[in-house]
Amino acid sequence: MTAQPLIAESFLETSRARVDAALDKRIEANGRASARLQEAMRYSVLGGGKRIRPALCLAAARAVGQDSERALVPACTLELIHAYSLIHDDLPAMDNDELRRGRPTAHIAFDEATAILAGDALQALAFGWLAEAPELSDATRLTMVRELAAASGHRGMVGGQAIDLASVGKKLSIGELENMHRHKTGALIEASVRIGALTADSLSNEHLTALTGYARALGLAFQVQDDLLDIEGDTSVIGKPQGSDLAKGKPTFPALLGNNGAREFLSQLLTTALDHLAGFGPEADPLRAMADYVVARSH
Repeated sequence: MTAQPLIAESFLETSRARVDAALDKRIEANGRASARLQEAMRYSVLGGGKRIRPALCLAAARAVGQDSERALVPACTLELIHAYSLIHDDLPAMDNDELRRGRPTAHIAFDEATAILAGDALQALAFGWLAEAPELSDATRLTMVRELAAASGHRGMVGGQAIDLASVGKKLSIGELENMHRHKTGALIEASVRIGALTADSLSNEHLTALTGYARALGLAFQVQDDLLDIEGDTSVIGKPQGSDLAKGKPTFPALLGNNGAREFLSQLLTTALDHLAGFGPEADPLRAMADYVVARSH
């Protein structure tokens, strides 16, 4: 194993522990709300996961010389949005999946209505936390809220999911497939890096542009590797049914480019991501390591 994956695993483990502790503490029981709803929220957020998006947020803060403690609450909000999206993606009206992160999906573990409401509540909670994130100016919080809203809504993740659902059984061009995944998967990954960078007291346009380019390439690489894992992965490792996208007739990069072509594209995206970090020093090593991890992960 090379040094970069080791750095990534160490950084991910540390980041996951910090984020999980913060999520566990902040998603507290509230006697005024439904106990079942709160249980479903905690089940969906705290039931595993690699925490790649929060880790990217923390790594981006480090890359611009900012203490990652300031980025911790923003990092947690990204995981809330991600968890909400997974709950809704798994619903019978969407992807109709019964397994997520090696456990029954929320609508199976609870019921469909509770799952929908849990996703709704997590989305609202994310924006509430971000609006009150400590040690940040009001202007910075507002900018972050705008970033997260754009990445989460019809111009980002939700819009990409709509394209995905409309594309089942169709053959897309490479440009159409990239557009879908730059919205569905890439938008939130891009926001994770940009929000982490925005924690800096002073951030140059040059650095923000470079980090955005890194995240844009990485977001697409993440999806290409996901598509390859859907074909080649083991259900017990990837935490969801192997071959589920193929069985549903979803357009994927391997289906369009072939497995070898998809791997070559993945390698190109990794190179592009790392090239964007050329102007950074060792403070960006966690971001470099995360890129290597994303393209080499087995789940």
